[in-house]
Amino acid sequence: MKTIKYILLGFVASLSAFVGMAQSIDLKGQVKASSEIEGIHVLNISAEEYTITNQKGAFDIPVNISDTILVSSVQYIPRTIVITEDIISSKFINVKLEDRINELDEVVVGKVLTGDLLSDIKNSDAKPDINFYDVGIPGYTGKPKTQKERRVIEADGGKFVYYYGLIATINIHKILNRISGRTKKLKHIVRLEEQDACMNKAIAELSDELFGHIELDEALKREFFYYASEDPGFLDVCNLNSDIKLFEFLIDKLLAFNIQVESGKD
Repeated sequence: MKTIKYILLGFVASLSAFVGMAQSIDLKGQVKASSEIEGIHVLNISAEEYTITNQKGAFDIPVNISDTILVSSVQYIPRTIVITEDIISSKFINVKLEDRINELDEVVVGKVLTGDLLSDIKNSDAKPDINFYDVGIPGYTGKPKTQKERRVIEADGGKFVYYYGLIATINIHKILNRISGRTKKLKHIVRLEEQDACMNKAIAELSDELFGHIELDEALKREFFYYASEDPGFLDVCNLNSDIKLFEFLIDKLLAFNIQVESGKD
């Protein structure tokens, strides 16, 4: 009898383990939000699994029943989801994210407007906005950032660790973007964006001068500029903001390009 009892206990334990394993699935999901849905972090806190959404906001992550999933991004309020039997059965989940919104103070109207513009301006308490020059604080006056540059700042901004007295806070968002490769990808896109902008500037401002010195078939001119822009030193020269330096660089590249073209003909 004892032998049968032990066999039954072993069978029950094996069956429980099998059921537990059967509940482990690759959960597919779709994130919906007001704007940017690529690169949103999806973490299985229980199983220590991690992924990010693709361009369409879709993701795929392994889960078990009762696991806790965290969906997080800087511009949205984080969502925490506990995996239920229904989710396991459907193998799919929709996640709706809400924007982080800072509520504005109530606006109080102090004066009644008459409709006479000149009179209303004189009676108004409105004052010009104070800028950073008024209070002696240096401000940013450079070229506005492109959308891609702003994404890099959002993905990789700040320090890895912030210290508040004896308390240390880790910048999880920055670390996860580095691990997933999102930061590297965004920086590469920004570099290509700068490269294209510099190439288009060179085409517009230096084409006549360049091809006045060294002739090149019309069909090859665009190809030449792509060839020159792929040189690692192209952006460095472009960022010097010197037309002379850029022209000298392009002349050297044009000579080398012509040699390649002639060699290809042979």
